[in-house]
Amino acid sequence: CRLKDLKMSLIKKINRELKLAMLSKDKLKLDSLRAIKSSLILHQTSNSSQNEITEKEEIKILQKLVKQRQESANIFMNQNRLDLAKPEKDQADYISKFLPKQLTNLEISNIISNVISEIKADGLKDIGKVIKLVVMKTEGRADGKSISNIVRHKLSKWNTYKILFKYTFVIR
Repeated sequence: CRLKDLKMSLIKKINRELKLAMLSKDKLKLDSLRAIKSSLILHQTSNSSQNEITEKEEIKILQKLVKQRQESANIFMNQNRLDLAKPEKDQADYISKFLPKQLTNLEISNIISNVISEIKADGLKDIGKVIKLVVMKTEGRADGKSISNIVRHKLSKWNTYKILFKYTFVIR
């Protein structure tokens, strides 16, 4: 059954899960699955030149849906509307189950360190190059905000070390 799931397209998985959610009358799953299906179909019809959605596009769509719900939940939490925040958070958690396993910050940090040394990044001026390569290497297994924050931290730290190293030789 696992092998079958791996080869099954996301829209087919969503349709199967949607039927199960309807039978079990699970409102959270129904709402989440309908949102996913709607976004996939909308994207599919907007790209009239091709009928199939690539796996990368599916991941981007799912990440967008998760991010929207997390942002909504944060807004509701800031306004002390826990009754509205909880369903949004639950939907974000459920939708994220369809995403590939996310990398930990440590794994992202290791990838970033490798990229920085590969391209010999020289401080914050190379932030765009580093982020672009890291995003390509992580392929949807890490969100852009985490990548950006870690890259910025590492490159600014590198800049600080470079300045300290430079002044150490100037003073002596």
